[in-house]
Amino acid sequence: MTRPSFPARAAAFGTALLSLSALAACASAPTPGTGSAAPAADASTYTWWDPYPQHDASSAWAKRVDTCGKQAGVTIKRTAYDTTALTNQALLAGQEGNAPDVILLDNPAVSTLADAGMLATMDDFGLDTARFDKNLIAAGELDGKTYGIPIGANTLALYYNKKILDAAGVDPASIKDWATLGAALKKVKAAGKKPITFAAIGTEEGSFQFLPWFWGAGAKLTELDSPQAAEALSLWNSWVKDGLAPNSVLSNSQNTTWEEFLTGEFGFAENGTWQIDSAAKAGFPTGIVQIPAKDGGGAPTPTGGEFITVPVQKDTKRYTATKKIVECMTTPEGLVETGTTFAYYIPSTAEGQQAILAKEPSLKPWVEAVRSAKGRTSDNLGTKYPKISEALWTAVQKALSGSAAPADALKDAQAKAKQAVGG
Repeated sequence: MTRPSFPARAAAFGTALLSLSALAACASAPTPGTGSAAPAADASTYTWWDPYPQHDASSAWAKRVDTCGKQAGVTIKRTAYDTTALTNQALLAGQEGNAPDVILLDNPAVSTLADAGMLATMDDFGLDTARFDKNLIAAGELDGKTYGIPIGANTLALYYNKKILDAAGVDPASIKDWATLGAALKKVKAAGKKPITFAAIGTEEGSFQFLPWFWGAGAKLTELDSPQAAEALSLWNSWVKDGLAPNSVLSNSQNTTWEEFLTGEFGFAENGTWQIDSAAKAGFPTGIVQIPAKDGGGAPTPTGGEFITVPVQKDTKRYTATKKIVECMTTPEGLVETGTTFAYYIPSTAEGQQAILAKEPSLKPWVEAVRSAKGRTSDNLGTKYPKISEALWTAVQKALSGSAAPADALKDAQAKAKQAVGG
């Protein structure tokens, strides 16, 4: 592989470190973990880093990783960090030239490490990516090259409280577009209940939750001030102004939004695949509908989930076993096992999706949502995305707080994003 040496890219690593806090995982937050830098590698021990400190050495996940190591004929030394610490540690290890053999990365961080020259491409590594869903693997692409494989995906939908909707005379199947959703929200309010809650917090989680409405209106992240973008922000703004959504959305994280929904007082809540088990244990019957696009159909929703990536190694002979480990983790059976271990990731291939539906038919709406989902760094945005996202969530905050009209907030956002990305 023809890449500049790691010391020559020190500036790139430093710049990348500054922007990582914006790319926290948009899923349930794991318990913070700690780890140590990768030890000196030997021929039979391979280092593996992932963002799952909640899964210790006795967990099904850790045993699965060990099994893939054994199938490759090596021993895996696994270290778990929380999401942001993992990517920061990975960049430092790359700068020092002692990167681990395998890293599982939150998908928006793939382009950060790829841009720093730290990751091997899947073509260089000899892995065929054709069987993976194009919309999902796009989050790991930069400048036409693929730097990782999605081990699964999660995304967003609208959970609903069936008890509230029944009392309000709302049929979830009637929700096809923004107009029918708006009509449903008004019925819930007329029945004396709270219609909807979501997370509009001034962080990446706020952008993550706004993107289905933004994309569902036909807006593009390269044109934050488009009429379509203004339509999406005006929708959220009208919900808050009309009392269909609470003022708390301005400070809601996805976790606090979910806590609001679990009170049983809200008809709808925007949240993710990672709440499936919690919804099943709620004190009321629940269901989900896909987030509708403005004029009908499912809106593109942003993908969450990790990619398995292979850092550049000085000793390229190590790639032979690493390839076997990656292949073991991404078989159809392996993707299903990952999906059920994390309750739930949707497999990133059609074959894997069919297999998980055979086991869990109730996941069908989520499989459909993932099939139409979109990576936040897709469209070759790469490392530009965090800067664009910050401008976007700032505009959402301004509009919903009443400090600026939606169109004006977005006009300012576009100017700031253009300045930040250099064009």
